[in-house]
Amino acid sequence: MAGLTKVESYLMDLGISYQEASAGTFFIDDTEKGLPGVVVTIDEPIVIVRARVMTVPSTKRAELYETLLKLNASDMVHGAYALDGEDIVLLDTLEYGTMDKEEFEAALDSISLALSRHYGILGSFRG
Repeated sequence: MAGLTKVESYLMDLGISYQEASAGTFFIDDTEKGLPGVVVTIDEPIVIVRARVMTVPSTKRAELYETLLKLNASDMVHGAYALDGEDIVLLDTLEYGTMDKEEFEAALDSISLALSRHYGILGSFRG
């Protein structure tokens, strides 16, 4: 990818601290903006925004999965909770070709909001 991508330009415009991990992959670790350990990957035609939340605990899994489904249904503006192996992640996808800065910012804001609002709820499942 030659030059700045739309994603990198938006990250700079929004004043978000990031590092380019590889071509088309950006690592955000901006705790001031509520975005610790968020990875943004351009995989045209989509952009994937992903944050690892926690490891799936060995106990109370069914209760945790039900809680995640309820949060997805009632409290997620953009994106959703998902499973990736033994990790719980927050995930959102955007269409690269039509994505504008406001849509990108809304996806990041939604993940930031979920990480802060759901910390206590999901924290009760940590071992």
